[in-house]
Amino acid sequence: MTAVVKPLLRAAAPVSAPLLIEARGVHKTYRTQDGEVETLKPLDFDIRAGEFVSVVGPSGCGKSTLMKMVAGLLPSSGGELRLSGQAVNGPQTNVGVVFQNALLLPWRRVIDNILLQAEIRGLPRAAARERAQQLVEMAGLQGFENKYPWQLSGGMQQRVAILRALLHDPPLLLMDEPFGALDAMTRERMNLELQRIWMAAGKTVLLITHSIPEAIFLSDRVLVMTERPGRIAAAYDIDLPRPRSLDMMGSEKFAVYAKTLRAHFFAQGSLDGH
Repeated sequence: MTAVVKPLLRAAAPVSAPLLIEARGVHKTYRTQDGEVETLKPLDFDIRAGEFVSVVGPSGCGKSTLMKMVAGLLPSSGGELRLSGQAVNGPQTNVGVVFQNALLLPWRRVIDNILLQAEIRGLPRAAARERAQQLVEMAGLQGFENKYPWQLSGGMQQRVAILRALLHDPPLLLMDEPFGALDAMTRERMNLELQRIWMAAGKTVLLITHSIPEAIFLSDRVLVMTERPGRIAAAYDIDLPRPRSLDMMGSEKFAVYAKTLRAHFFAQGSLDGH
């Protein structure tokens, strides 16, 4: 029997989980010399604590803009955006952010790159070092604490960047194409690693990605965005058991999810890196 995937207006998240992100009519317009440029149409969505949510869409649709707005790094042009019940007005201290490039300081060892978060935030150094060591062990980086970034593979560098973002124990991890610069095999291994870290750390994750398979594999829910000006065209609950193995990508149910998501971009005449 062929699996059926139905688009949902919002996720069937556990009712007991509190809302972590609430967006009501949030939109973004840039002012340029040539006039106003609408980047994001009004968006309405919720993300509950503990969810892993991915956002997919063509280049330039406003995915990264949305992430920066949630982090408070960019102001919205209107609407209401709340994090942990509080309006997002300016940079948020209770989020961790991971970008496509690891952005490690080449003159600092692994443990000191992770502890950079503690220095910036003025956290007690002894407690921060203890937590950093726990994170290193969770990510399987024991023995690499005193290596320099140039001595690590690309995937290991990204693991260090993720641990740095987790050091201050934020409830929300924002990730903007964190594995986009990696080769296909390393990217798959990092998908497994991120799933393991997410399940162990119990965080909420909002992932921006161009990869439909990556979004399906990692997520509880996938939000599909249209071309610019971006809007949420649909949201899909991903009903696959956890922990997920790479073999699951070859299953019929996984293929149906992928076909359904890709249909959005074929309909738009765009299949940019999906």
